[in-house]
Amino acid sequence: MAGGKETPRQKMIGMMYLVLTALLALQVASAILLKFQYLDDSLMTVNNKTVGDNTNTIKGITQAVAKAGNRPNDQRVITSANEVRTRTAELISYMNSLRDLLVKESGGPGEDGERYKNAGEEEAINRAMIGGPNKNGKAYELQKKLNEYAAFLKQFNPNIPAKLALTGKEDPIASKDPNQKNKDFAELNFESTPLVAALAVLAQKEAEVLKYESDILKDLAGRVGADQIKFDKIFGTATAESNIVAAGTKYRAEMFLTAFSSNLTPKMTSTAGPVRVVNGRGQIEFTASAGGPKNKDGLIEKTWTGKITLNNNGRDTTFTVSQKYSVVEPNLSISSASVSALYYKVANRLNALAPALGANYNPSFSGTNATFARGAKKEEVIISPSSVAPVKLSVSSGGIKIGEETFQVRRVPLPQIGIMVNSRPVDFQKGVPATTPRTINIDVQPDKDFERMYPQEARYRVTSFEVQVGRGGAQLDRLNFSSSSGNIAPLLSKLRPGDQIFVKVKEIIRLNYKGDMEDIPVPSSAQANIPLR
Repeated sequence: MAGGKETPRQKMIGMMYLVLTALLALQVASAILLKFQYLDDSLMTVNNKTVGDNTNTIKGITQAVAKAGNRPNDQRVITSANEVRTRTAELISYMNSLRDLLVKESGGPGEDGERYKNAGEEEAINRAMIGGPNKNGKAYELQKKLNEYAAFLKQFNPNIPAKLALTGKEDPIASKDPNQKNKDFAELNFESTPLVAALAVLAQKEAEVLKYESDILKDLAGRVGADQIKFDKIFGTATAESNIVAAGTKYRAEMFLTAFSSNLTPKMTSTAGPVRVVNGRGQIEFTASAGGPKNKDGLIEKTWTGKITLNNNGRDTTFTVSQKYSVVEPNLSISSASVSALYYKVANRLNALAPALGANYNPSFSGTNATFARGAKKEEVIISPSSVAPVKLSVSSGGIKIGEETFQVRRVPLPQIGIMVNSRPVDFQKGVPATTPRTINIDVQPDKDFERMYPQEARYRVTSFEVQVGRGGAQLDRLNFSSSSGNIAPLLSKLRPGDQIFVKVKEIIRLNYKGDMEDIPVPSSAQANIPLR
């Protein structure tokens, strides 16, 4: 069945049709005949109720038209509704006459409480509905009337099926049965069919006819007053000149009632982009673009235009709206502990801000001669220069370029190296007693300013240094160490006053914030002569 959402009654009729189709395929027995009779009784009860409902719908349409002032368009609705009711009543009357004919041809009413004298009569049904080899029975006339009725209804609802009387090939159930699919409408529904089953078939067809009539009448009822715009949704609205107000300035707003009709779905378009309509309101969202002349306040003044089109009783009415807005070009602001230059191979953390964008600011970062990563906060960018060439940072938000900034790149300042004996500083002029040296310690001190700005980048480690013992210009011994501290106790027995201990740091690495290691140049302070006395 075509149409909108089915009522519980219509769903019940559909299930009865499926049961009827199944019963027709069974061998006829007294129990089966009783079930056909039950189906027929149930369907006819529903049909009589539907006729009453449809009649009341006609009355409701008539009353609604009168209440609306008997307007010409509404009068045409009444005419259409009465035409549908008349055609339906004629078809139902014809089908009821067929019921009477079949009962009569099968022996008439029963006696002693039986409904029919021959409830299981089949031959009389074949003669009356199929008509023998010539196929001139009443079922063929019924087929024509049902399909003509369907064609009549399609002018009111194009979703009505093209046919209500289907052949075996057209019926979705019979077409799957090799014994039924080649039968015409009369054979499919009335061949070898007992009286009560034939009556149930007619009752089901009546139910289908009345269902479609009900759908059409409900649709026509909804057209009464359709060319009048009825505002049934009313709510309060307020608009302000600005949602952001500086202290000491005036806040201005307007408050008013707005209304719309829930029966109308306006079509809305705008020069700014697509419009989403929700509850009669158009929602417009677009990314404001820069470009264009600025006014005295530095704002770019722009305008978008929208159109609201209502289809009212087949006619379009269009309203045009125009809205001005101002665009502020965001300025890029860079802040950090030091923005004058970046350090080579260091994670330089900067804050790239665009205050004009507020909460809508969602930056992405790119550029040249460095890698760029987003920090813990959305405005934080981590820049690691890959060379000492100038770095260009580009900042965008929402696909719109905000600005660029160029930074010079400097190398990390070298640390200061302190050489100690027994973990104590050494006076290289006086030296140390020849009997005291046990350990040589290398102390690496980062540049103070660099350490203050980048504490996670100012970590150093000595990985190689050498200790030589000399006397009179000749080398007595040599030891190599792979950390910042070396045990020279094995040399103690060889040391004499006047000897010298020469310390040379050969390799130092720097650890960055990730723990990655970088070899750095060894400073000139990384070697010393320690005289022994």
